[in-house]
Amino acid sequence: MSSPSSAHWLSLVGSVWLQTINGPNADFPVYSSQLKEIKGISQVQLNFLAFASDAGKLFGWFAGVAALHLPLWVVAVTGAAFGLVGYGFQFLFLEKAGFAYWHLFVLTSLAGNGICWINTVCYLLCIKNFPSDSRVAVSLATSYLGLSAKFYTTIADTMPRAAKARYSTTKVYLLLNAVVPMLVTLVTAPALRVFELKDRKRTESPFLAMFAITLATGACAILGSIGAKSIGLSTREHMVSLFVMLALPLLIPLALRAWESMAKIRETKRENRVHDLNSDETPETAVSVLELEAEDKQDGEEQHEQSGQAQAEEVGGLRLMRRLDFWLYFFSYMFSATLGLVFLNNLGQIAESRGIASSSTLVSLSSSFGFFGRLLPAFLDYYTAKSGYSVSRTASMAALTAPMAGAFLLLLHPKDMLLYASTAVVGTCTGAITSVAVSATSELFGTKHFGVNHNVVVVNIPVGSLCFGYLAAFMYQRGARGASRCIGAACYRDTFLLWGATCAVGTALCTVLYARSRGVAGRLVPAWVPCVRRRLANVGDDDDNRGPEVSDA
Repeated sequence: MSSPSSAHWLSLVGSVWLQTINGPNADFPVYSSQLKEIKGISQVQLNFLAFASDAGKLFGWFAGVAALHLPLWVVAVTGAAFGLVGYGFQFLFLEKAGFAYWHLFVLTSLAGNGICWINTVCYLLCIKNFPSDSRVAVSLATSYLGLSAKFYTTIADTMPRAAKARYSTTKVYLLLNAVVPMLVTLVTAPALRVFELKDRKRTESPFLAMFAITLATGACAILGSIGAKSIGLSTREHMVSLFVMLALPLLIPLALRAWESMAKIRETKRENRVHDLNSDETPETAVSVLELEAEDKQDGEEQHEQSGQAQAEEVGGLRLMRRLDFWLYFFSYMFSATLGLVFLNNLGQIAESRGIASSSTLVSLSSSFGFFGRLLPAFLDYYTAKSGYSVSRTASMAALTAPMAGAFLLLLHPKDMLLYASTAVVGTCTGAITSVAVSATSELFGTKHFGVNHNVVVVNIPVGSLCFGYLAAFMYQRGARGASRCIGAACYRDTFLLWGATCAVGTALCTVLYARSRGVAGRLVPAWVPCVRRRLANVGDDDDNRGPEVSDA
């Protein structure tokens, strides 16, 4: 049987589908302006709602604790249930007079916490079911989170006209955010399990196939965001093509299952032939086969232990908070990926201030490029591992934060083209850093307490969302001079300047963190080294047992 087996790959497909729908908060910029008018709230209050979605991550560590004691499918369904309640009640009561602002805040926080539960399940499945390729598996799965906004906007655009006439844009998105995650979670629940790994050999072909499918999916998403109308592709046709691309990964576990069935048939035939051998030769044959299997298994275990990056010290609990590396990592993340998320949350108001009629194009663009940004670390990990090197996650974060600083400074220019270009850059870098950070947590602090540790790290997201979001809203409100809207490039000029400087500081922090932790990732032990060492040791033992040779002379 190949390893990982079809069951392992089915769990990865389940993680991919869950990640695709696990960003319902990513479509907030599309309907935020309309929500602002419906509830009659200020820009500062609107940004507090964006913060509320991130505030749910303050209690994301509950998901890590739950994953230690509950089946992973239960954890995933719990997260989807939080989203169903959070967004479902908003859909039902949004336009009711008694539905106050604090109701919106609490329900949005609940839905945001549900995202953490599903993310935790996906991360643990990738790490435990693909121990030899956990970085690649995590990057592949999390790359699809970048498609969430694109996925929801595409479905919303193809809703029946009767539904659009009956419900406002805000209610359409709230309905999708509530129902879609629960449906997908229930469909994938049977596959959300950790399966025993019989050996740790790396599988090339399935990963190559997955890379090809993922690239094609990203190309389909970008084509729909930029050039669908220019080539005569309707919105509904684009949605069908996107759904087909999302279903294609299912072919990998199906093909592996067929291969496993054929392998079992061959094994049965081989056993029948062995049974027909001479009885005198059978014990020796059986022993040799068992010895070879045991030796291969031991070689596989040694390969897993000695290959890969240097093992980080296992850190958890209060010890994590006392580490300088933790705080460098915490603020590096806040001054890079979190700041990028705040920018993406404000795309609706930024587009409105620049006179762009629809923000859905900008949101789809950032989502599509965020998808490729999240996929980039998977390519690097897959191909650098072949050469025996590991790319440091902290160095990657430093390299990705620097372009974000330049993109924010480009936004000081009022040209719309620069807005689209900067949105693509920020989306790509934010997606890549978010994907890199998952492996960076285990690289810096070990894998034993990963479920809790990473949820502690992402507390920086609500903290940064509150600080950066409130500052942006305050400057926007000041530029509006008492009106509900601010029009012109000056509305966010000071904000972009401050964000660019903050990203520069984040780059410096990432560089310091890399200098302190560069011993964790570096030269890998090639896969053949443990096997050669074992063979040489066996040869040495045989020579010792043989004893000295005596010459006849």
